[in-house]
Amino acid sequence: QVQLVESGGGLVQAGDSLRLSCARSGRSNYVMAWFRQAPGKEREFVASVTWTGGSTDYADSVKGRFTVSRDNTKNTMYLQMNSLKPEDTAVYYCAATVRFTLMTRTTGPYDYWGQGTQVTVSS
Repeated sequence: QVQLVESGGGLVQAGDSLRLSCARSGRSNYVMAWFRQAPGKEREFVASVTWTGGSTDYADSVKGRFTVSRDNTKNTMYLQMNSLKPEDTAVYYCAATVRFTLMTRTTGPYDYWGQGTQVTVSS
């Protein structure tokens, strides 16, 4: 069993930065990821990172602005979000898989999800 708790969301202005955290407890896992869901839209992939943190993957919409990382000594994954845009407004979820070692952009392989944290970017 894996428990995930996100934090760090909030209301910011366009161009500002935020850092989200995802605290993990329970058994070890492999790939972790961030997804987001805006009102009326499907949940979409944002970024993922492997167990060692050596490999990352980003959605085109955030590449160059967001950075995903993890600190396994603290059992925490991070998402540094810079140059935020109003279209980044969404509930951000962290996810983890204990079955796969390769990164994926689809929701199916992820076994565990956090409750989400709201990010709102005003123009």
